[in-house]
Amino acid sequence: MTQTPGGAPADETVHPDYDVVLLVEQALSAADAAQVRSLHEALEEPVVYHVLLPVDDAPARVQAAMGSLGGAEPLASPAVVLDEDDLEVVEQEALGRSERELADTLAHLRASGVTVHGELVTAPPVDALAAKVAAVDGREAIILTSSHVVAEFFHVDWSSQARRKLGVPVLHLLEHETFDEQAGGGEGATLI
Repeated sequence: MTQTPGGAPADETVHPDYDVVLLVEQALSAADAAQVRSLHEALEEPVVYHVLLPVDDAPARVQAAMGSLGGAEPLASPAVVLDEDDLEVVEQEALGRSERELADTLAHLRASGVTVHGELVTAPPVDALAAKVAAVDGREAIILTSSHVVAEFFHVDWSSQARRKLGVPVLHLLEHETFDEQAGGGEGATLI
């Protein structure tokens, strides 16, 4: 048996954390947090969650929408011009919204009794997920999104990309739906 510098016996049993990286598309609800926590309740080692929330790229979406106005419409829409100050305001609003969603997500997870860290990411989401899994030696990844049927069909959704890129199990859950709803037992999305 080894001893600590003060002479007391040291605990030789090392209990490494079980690190789980969550990539979320939007703020998790309290029910989402409870479901995520329920997946790991039986584990003996401490579970630590690392939440990644991509910053909404609102300015790019605004510019794309403006570029499509009047393109093929018989009656052209009036031209809308946004200057750099307008785009900066939109960007700051998107950042503020993302920060609030991350804070809400972390609060819900902490309320379910877990250790959690979180950060906003601006890199491509799956790249950020891969980097975080590597950085914390993550044991699994969970991706929580709304349903994206077309992207999932063509395997270009975050989960499909992550499964190709990561060497850990990847679970895809639908935000704001119970496990029963996701399995087709409730009001959740179903494919016909």
